[in-house]
Amino acid sequence: MKILHNPRCRKSRETLEIIKSQNMNCEIILYLKHKLTKKEMKKIIKMLNINPHELIRKEEELYKKRFKNKKLSNEEYINIMCEYPILMQRPIVIKDNKAVLGRPPINVLDLFNKK
Repeated sequence: MKILHNPRCRKSRETLEIIKSQNMNCEIILYLKHKLTKKEMKKIIKMLNINPHELIRKEEELYKKRFKNKKLSNEEYINIMCEYPILMQRPIVIKDNKAVLGRPPINVLDLFNKK
């Protein structure tokens, strides 16, 4: 199991606590320090079964100033999140070939029951 984690984010901390409470081993990826590649980003989006625009944090000031109201392609959104990882919704928890967005944090429990 892996978590794309931002320790400054309350939802991310809560999700990590749920994982720990289940006695699961979890690799913590500080995605703001170690940016994801385009390949990794595409794989995560596919596992989440969403389009890239849905993974964007639209309330971030950077998004509002630079990207709001622009018609962008899926590829452009992926590039933006790779360049500016702060714009990516968090946390994302991955187990095997499944992923969930920890919004709300309890979503992570879905991964414990899936094989």
